[in-house]
Amino acid sequence: MRSDQFKGYFFALLATISFSNVYIFSKAAMNGITQAHQVAGVNESGSWGELIQFGFYWFLLAFLLNTIWSAYTGKLSYLRSIGRSQVKILILLGILEILTNTTFYLSIQIIPDPSVTSFLGNLYPVVLTLMGVTLLKERFSWIESAGVFFALTGAFIISYTGETSLKNMFIPGTLVVLINAIFASTTSIVGKVNIRKLTPELITLNHTAWLLLYAFILMMVTGESWTIPAPAFTNIAIGSFLGPFMGVLMIYYSFKFIEASRSSIVQSLKGIVVLIGAWLYFGTFPALHQVIGGLFTVLGVLVMTLAQARLIKSGKKC
Repeated sequence: MRSDQFKGYFFALLATISFSNVYIFSKAAMNGITQAHQVAGVNESGSWGELIQFGFYWFLLAFLLNTIWSAYTGKLSYLRSIGRSQVKILILLGILEILTNTTFYLSIQIIPDPSVTSFLGNLYPVVLTLMGVTLLKERFSWIESAGVFFALTGAFIISYTGETSLKNMFIPGTLVVLINAIFASTTSIVGKVNIRKLTPELITLNHTAWLLLYAFILMMVTGESWTIPAPAFTNIAIGSFLGPFMGVLMIYYSFKFIEASRSSIVQSLKGIVVLIGAWLYFGTFPALHQVIGGLFTVLGVLVMTLAQARLIKSGKKC
């Protein structure tokens, strides 16, 4: 029905805005922790220690928000009905989430401009499509192949430094983004194949619980300080509400009303939202070739998702 479609696209739009702000507020929070360490002359574990501090408070707040919301909606009672096979899958997903989120936030920390990170993040749907073809034997059309080509071309334009040596050919963080895309795609494939009858609330709760546990263990092992600057905590509070809580919930709610491929059409515009947000918040703007490359990745993802949603004729699948 038309009203359901409107709800689906509305939730997808909210998810896109929420996820876009994750790049901005997480970057601002990590910058704040780094600056505080520099002023204090602290170098506990370098940039890795700052990432651990950030991750702990980020996922602590996200976990609390998700727990409160799940309790309020009565979804916590569903935990008693989860079978043993589902528990095993949730554990596997938890491990994959740890790997995915570690590389994700590490890439945000390494790459100076969050809009560049976001544009490179469009490698995720490309890798997901390729993994779906190779592992799930899914078929794709020549239109989708063109979308993959556009996205890969854009990623190359963004990350290419002009150097000829392999070591210096791409900007720092490019490999981390690629690894993140592989982990994120693996997580999506596992979820697509195995997860059945789990509510959005329980999925997000599982997501944040594992990440909080991981961050807490790292805090204890490394002996990082539990104190962070107030402005950094404020950015963490805003970002953790928008991303691990609001963003994940909205995307799963959108799936209840529209197909995932149609939801992805709206999400493909995330890079442009991050570009505008980073300019407004940090006053930064990527180099011209990176903007062009970023638009190529957006075009590639848009073509792929439009074809998968069957909104454009994609021809015979191969």
